[in-house]
Amino acid sequence: MDIEGTTTSIAFVKDRLFPFAETALEGFLAAHGERPEVQAILAEVRALAPGQQPAEALRAWMAADAKVTPLKALQGLIWHQGYADGRLQGHLWPDVAACLRAWAAGGVRLAIYSSGSVAAQRDLFGHSEAGDLTPLLSGFFDTRIGAKREAASYAAIAAELRTAPAEMLFLSDVAEELDAARAAGLQTCQLVRAADGTQPAGRHPEAVDFPEVARRFGLPAGSPPR
Repeated sequence: MDIEGTTTSIAFVKDRLFPFAETALEGFLAAHGERPEVQAILAEVRALAPGQQPAEALRAWMAADAKVTPLKALQGLIWHQGYADGRLQGHLWPDVAACLRAWAAGGVRLAIYSSGSVAAQRDLFGHSEAGDLTPLLSGFFDTRIGAKREAASYAAIAAELRTAPAEMLFLSDVAEELDAARAAGLQTCQLVRAADGTQPAGRHPEAVDFPEVARRFGLPAGSPPR
């Protein structure tokens, strides 16, 4: 599963998470810049943006919503603090948690593939509005395994999960990501959530929510949201 636009509203990511990281950037670097994991991220930034100050490069990538791995890793560290102290809570669409619980209980292996870092993924599902859902998830993948619009990334995920691609289903709101997954042999379904303004691409099976995914693909149905 993708996150933004699939399990989680685009508005939560764009209007809550991104501004949170942007506001906290300089303060976080000043307070935590000597931590080894931050130093490693800053080294990646310098390698990708030579001649620029890391904070300057990071802000430019933020403004462009660039899917750059060191930016996503740093955002994840900043968000981690927000989740830990209660300033952030992971948004999920009301239909998601019940279906994830039903699917996991029915023996379906669940995994996440998002451009956000693995750490950020774990925090969102670990501090979600529906509680800690990380025990339901058996895999987390980010752009370190490859870009989301490249078929090789999905083949690599299938290899990591030791699962035949044809036995896997990828859920996303982005048609180009689904195209890449299908090229790697996966089954696909586009989430077309009206609240996010997603437009159906017309070249993949579609569902308006997770219960419809369950009906279309014969998955266990979760209890309807109250």
